[in-house]
Amino acid sequence: MAQIRVEALEKSFGNFRAVKGADFTVEDGQFLCLLGPSGCGKTTTLRMIAGLELPTAGIIRLGGEDVTMNRASARDIAFVFQLFALYPHLNVRRNIGFPLKCEGIGAAERERRVMEAARILRISHLLDRSVSGLAGGDRQRVALGRAIVRKPKCFLMDEPLGALDTEMREEMIGELRALHDRLGATTVYVTHDQLEAMAMADVIAVMNHGSVEQVASPRDIYDRPASLFVADFIGSPPMNLLPFRGSLEAGGRTIRLGERDVAIPAAREAQADSDLVLGVRPEHVRFADRGMVRGEIYGVEYLGTTQIVTVTTPYGALKARSPASISFRTGENIGLDFRPDTLSIFDQESGRAIRTALHDGGAHG
Repeated sequence: MAQIRVEALEKSFGNFRAVKGADFTVEDGQFLCLLGPSGCGKTTTLRMIAGLELPTAGIIRLGGEDVTMNRASARDIAFVFQLFALYPHLNVRRNIGFPLKCEGIGAAERERRVMEAARILRISHLLDRSVSGLAGGDRQRVALGRAIVRKPKCFLMDEPLGALDTEMREEMIGELRALHDRLGATTVYVTHDQLEAMAMADVIAVMNHGSVEQVASPRDIYDRPASLFVADFIGSPPMNLLPFRGSLEAGGRTIRLGERDVAIPAAREAQADSDLVLGVRPEHVRFADRGMVRGEIYGVEYLGTTQIVTVTTPYGALKARSPASISFRTGENIGLDFRPDTLSIFDQESGRAIRTALHDGGAHG
């Protein structure tokens, strides 16, 4: 396996910039997810790493070697597509072994590698079956087998679970991560599903409108979003974002929200009187009779052990996660409080985080 390094990567199609200065590193043996909404540039970025698209500018290094202009066949990577891309006239054994046959690997070695891949993926009993009669999860395992049988430097996966139903997708999430750990594979995985990314990735690169907004661990992405987009995109429900106008001094420990001073950890930079946004996760909202924000309960969403309570406030709708054992009435007036060390503050115009929750300096972008 090998490190992947992407430096100032750009891709334009005519006047449209699909990828804008992407920078990130996937360490040897690491699992990185490119996460973002449809059209954000994540698949284009993956295709450039694979050699299926040539960049307009920037550098791609694989194992320290500059492969920016190399064709896909010269990069020693394995690509797993969303729609399996299997040969329907070949059985499972011949599908998995096909890349080795193309490389001129002898029949005995080819069979040994096919059997090893099938054992890892637990599909040895399917080797003589036609792929056209397999369930979606088994077909995806065959596609993975065809990738790992070559023992490439890295694996690139473009939404490989997107065609599966919910139950099978949840099962395959665990299997893919377990496969990664067994192989020690360097993996870049594209998805628009934050649950897939949070469950599998060592590192997540969040993309929006062609730019990489933040590269960090799943915990840092969730707890310390580097931008308003990341705060709003990650989480279910996402972070509450309360706009206000105010100032911050470097080292300042309070902000003015309406008629109340709200305690925050020390701001890491000064901010003149401007439009700001206070961010707080639903699980960090507390109900208090003398809370710093008051509002009216609009609705309650029961989720089994917890419930999501939506409260209308002067700053917009705010969601709180609460134990299901607590009773709430629609229309009830209620106070809300926030723990200071869980708050994030953003500049509304740039979308950039001024300070992030839990501790300063945790976000990367």
